[in-house]
Amino acid sequence: MESWNTRYYSLEDGRSLCLECMESAIMDTGDCQPLYHAIRDYYEGMNMKLDQQIPMLLVERQALNEAIVGEKNGYHHMPETRGLCLSEEQTVTSILRRPRIGGNRLVGMRTQPQKLTRKCEVTAILVLYGLPRLLTGAILAHELMHGWLRLKGYRNLNPEVEEGICQVLSYMWLESEVLPDYRNMPSTSSASTSSSSSKKGGKSEVEKKLGEFFMHQIAHDASPAYGEGFRIANAAVNKYGLRRTLEHIRLTGNFPL
Repeated sequence: MESWNTRYYSLEDGRSLCLECMESAIMDTGDCQPLYHAIRDYYEGMNMKLDQQIPMLLVERQALNEAIVGEKNGYHHMPETRGLCLSEEQTVTSILRRPRIGGNRLVGMRTQPQKLTRKCEVTAILVLYGLPRLLTGAILAHELMHGWLRLKGYRNLNPEVEEGICQVLSYMWLESEVLPDYRNMPSTSSASTSSSSSKKGGKSEVEKKLGEFFMHQIAHDASPAYGEGFRIANAAVNKYGLRRTLEHIRLTGNFPL
């Protein structure tokens, strides 16, 4: 919880950022590339290399909402979607240059329309701009899993299975950042220079607390697909391992019991 007198900066789409979140907030597409590549490396470290170079764009709230309308199918339970794995060809307005501080507002952001063409099953990954590094990374890890499933031929999964396993990858990545020794997974913090704490090779207490909070949100989500799906998927991965769980999903469309 923040105190009443906390200072906030207003983003152009109506959201507000406190100074602590501003410290590691990722504000434009270029700013996000090191983190995106680090998460792709994280996947590769688990023998889950993505064979295609999927474009990744940071976008405003309106551009994300418009892209959702352009998708023929998709499952979104959240009041506000923060990430999207695109399958259709669309023109999307991405953030080219981060806004600058002007008083208590962030102003002067530069955007450009980008036509996304479909070269494979996945057209692009879109992520809402202005979120803290660990939340941006968690969204990227989730959306990349959607991309991996599509590229590997997993078809017509029900929302509980697909969103559940995507949330597991998001949770595992956060775990590797907040508790680097927990599952012997490689931490990607050294590959991103988006926050001052990451540049020093460690994380501030604020960033660690944020990461723990995002993990708590995933673990205790009340929705059937993202919450219950995650808990069933996580139990399967803990019991059988990720590789066997994914193979079972590929063969049956369900989690192993």
